[in-house]
Amino acid sequence: MKDAEDRKPDSDEARSAYTPPAAVAAPAEPDSSTTSEFAVPRGLAVPRTGSESETTSEFAVPDGLDVAPPPPADGEGSAFSTPRTYNAKQAAAFTPASGIPLVRLAQDVPWQDRMRAMLRMPVTERPAPEAPHRHDETGPAVPRVLDLTLRIGELLLAGGEGAEDVEAAMFAVCRSYGLDRCEPNVTFTLLAISYQPSLVDDPVSASRTVRRRSPDYTRLAAVYQLVDDLSDVETHVSLEEAYRRLAEIRRNRHPYSGWTLTAASGLLAGAASVLVGGGALVFVAAAIGAMLGDRLAWLCAGRGLPEFYQFTAAAMPPAAIGVALTLAHADVKASAVITGGLFALLPGRALVAGVQDGLTGFYITASARLLEVLYFFVGIVAGVLTVLYFGVQLGANLVPDAALGGKPQPLYQIAASLALSLAFAVLLQQERSTVLMVTLNGGVAWVVYGAMHYTGEISPVASTAVAAGVVGLFGQLMARYRFASALPYTTAAIGPLLPGSATYFGLLGIAQSEIDSGLTSLTKAVALAMAIAIGVNLGSEISRLFLRIGSAEKRRAAKRTRGF
Repeated sequence: MKDAEDRKPDSDEARSAYTPPAAVAAPAEPDSSTTSEFAVPRGLAVPRTGSESETTSEFAVPDGLDVAPPPPADGEGSAFSTPRTYNAKQAAAFTPASGIPLVRLAQDVPWQDRMRAMLRMPVTERPAPEAPHRHDETGPAVPRVLDLTLRIGELLLAGGEGAEDVEAAMFAVCRSYGLDRCEPNVTFTLLAISYQPSLVDDPVSASRTVRRRSPDYTRLAAVYQLVDDLSDVETHVSLEEAYRRLAEIRRNRHPYSGWTLTAASGLLAGAASVLVGGGALVFVAAAIGAMLGDRLAWLCAGRGLPEFYQFTAAAMPPAAIGVALTLAHADVKASAVITGGLFALLPGRALVAGVQDGLTGFYITASARLLEVLYFFVGIVAGVLTVLYFGVQLGANLVPDAALGGKPQPLYQIAASLALSLAFAVLLQQERSTVLMVTLNGGVAWVVYGAMHYTGEISPVASTAVAAGVVGLFGQLMARYRFASALPYTTAAIGPLLPGSATYFGLLGIAQSEIDSGLTSLTKAVALAMAIAIGVNLGSEISRLFLRIGSAEKRRAAKRTRGF
């Protein structure tokens, strides 16, 4: 203990190399010892500036530095308030820090374009909505608005609308009721939306699952009309009125009966058989096969079988009739009969929607749609190959080139393309006011394809892409003029361009053990299908970029004439 006490002053002296001699000579405190390396040594005088506590912030202004006092503020500042050095005229020449270009929102464009532009902007940069007068002073009923939005999105997605257009419609509904800080999210089978009132409030989220999808373009047009009325500032639709109109849309029956759809399937198959070189007898045989396949698919659907088996069952009767005519040695082009039957089954609508979702950045939904198309196609392959295999085993001599051996007949083929588009429009349950326009659009598409392929001797893929681009351009122009969806004007018009013959030749080659030729034809069919989808989407984007049809004044005048 004595040795430790003798060494204690030495350790204190070694702890600070700059201790003054007077401090070293000072007597040590008997009650405590210094243990921190940052403590002030004993005997070192530190000047005191005052009785206030010592400043510990690294951002404090040093003593002695003169700083001009800030100007008086009107109120408490905010991190989201505009800086004092901000100049609106100079800000238009710069892009935001995230790198997204500044988006200008015009008021004379359809609501689809305005909502789509705002969805692509960050939440903090979206313009504030106009004050809606569709709720009382307490504000909108957020859960009910989100529920209405999800129900509208469900009808659009189930009707075959693209994911981006569904999100734009959902955002338009929320914004029309004053909910601007909302984020819709659409996938293949799930709809979700979240709303955050402010930075300090808890977000409200809701979701809905779409389990069944059926094409009904009459219902789709009615839903678009409802969204158009909600997004118009001069049309005051309350929340209760919107629910009532939505319930009426859901209760409305299809415009065409089941037997009308069966007859339309027969007309479509017969017209498709004429497009590939068939005659009157081929027309009748293809129509009968397609109608039998349609009723068989209805029977499978009534028993609760999945759509895969429905497509498989629907593909068998046309193939069986073609094989039966070949075994009977009838002077009929069996390949044209089977090709016509396949036209009614090819999932062109789902293919166009899938490619459109992929081109607009919805890759998950696009992958799901294309996978659905693949399953449908495999179902068609299974049904046709089953019949063709037994036909080949029975001695049926199916010649692939028989369907396209004749010379082109422009007048008959144009009439067949018009009939095919008409039947396709009926199958899609389109409203009667749009059937004539989409029928003419399909005829124009076939004229463009025939002029390029038969007259100009251009490749069928390039000819199909250009014809599909014309279809997409015309459909988008009509949709923008009428402030409606473009699907009723484009989907049925691409019917004459679907790769029915290439699909059949590929299946026939596989059935006859000619794998190379079969895969070549199937690859051509895939290329034609992709050309259709890309052409339709490109035509739509061109019309959005360079053409403006309709304005807000024309739309309001039209609404006043309709009594809104």
